[in-house]
Amino acid sequence: MPVARSLETAEEISDIAFGFMGSKALFSALHVDLFSLLSEKTLTPQQVAEESELDLDRATTLLTALTSLGLVRREGAGFTNSPAAEAFLVKGRKYDFGDYLRFQIDKQMYPFMTQLNDALTDSLEDDQVASYETWFSDPEEARLYSRSQHAGSLGPGRGLAKLVDLSAAKQLLDVGGGTGAFSISLCKAYPGLRSTVLDFPNVAKVGEEFIAEEGLQDRIRYAPGNALKDTWPDSADAVLMSYLFSGVPGTAIPGLVRKAFEVLTPGGDFMVHDFMVDENRDGPKLAALWQLQHTAFNPEARSITSSYVAGLMEAAGFTDIAVEVMIPGMTMLVHGRKPE
Repeated sequence: MPVARSLETAEEISDIAFGFMGSKALFSALHVDLFSLLSEKTLTPQQVAEESELDLDRATTLLTALTSLGLVRREGAGFTNSPAAEAFLVKGRKYDFGDYLRFQIDKQMYPFMTQLNDALTDSLEDDQVASYETWFSDPEEARLYSRSQHAGSLGPGRGLAKLVDLSAAKQLLDVGGGTGAFSISLCKAYPGLRSTVLDFPNVAKVGEEFIAEEGLQDRIRYAPGNALKDTWPDSADAVLMSYLFSGVPGTAIPGLVRKAFEVLTPGGDFMVHDFMVDENRDGPKLAALWQLQHTAFNPEARSITSSYVAGLMEAAGFTDIAVEVMIPGMTMLVHGRKPE
């Protein structure tokens, strides 16, 4: 496993300090749909200005910044997408996650980072400390977050279906399952599987739309509620918690693991997918930064490792515990089985 590199120059420190500028350049380009405009063609700044909401000077400045970041590249007098931008940031592409960046990261997560200093020093005002329950009590915030998260979760859901064999499972409990993206992917992979998604009421309303679009409303249903407070279904053959541990107070995590053990049928599978850092805490960078971001609005969040989660599973009684990479450099999967 690679060791995190320590910095040696002022330029390297500046690259980190100015990183927020690069983020906003990316978000701004997404908001004017620049990558779709440049898809499979090369345009001059003048052409970009004519076909977008930008004037010539602003188009030139943005294209220059994006080129410096490697998101677009210069070809003669014009500019075109980099391979990565073409694959992941053009609307309609199979792996497009531009809306996830444009809405959830830019519109919701990014602003929270302005209060990180106060979060770290326990100086936040009461109305600045949030839980997902409070946040998602606003239907518009719930819709914005949920719709942008959905596209980013379908791919990992397909990956999970390949890593854990759920062919014997009949009933999945997807705790904090959001719009049901993981449930959709798993039900498509396993025709005999049904799922109950436990999540907040305003999230459930959005998720039901996605589930209906997939024609899975007869196999996936919602139990609207808060996983930390409300009653869970009595039993399930598999329990999934994706991105749940990073969104709750750290003190709540052990209880969630024990609760999963209680509701699982003998032989049932428990799966935890989340941002997890290495045990020696030198990375990976993206997982570490995601964990820090959560602290900005949930100061009680905990930075977790896969060994920490595996230890909680073992203490609760799970066996056959395994650790897998899900999204390289970002998320891990820890899964185990309740003994027969």
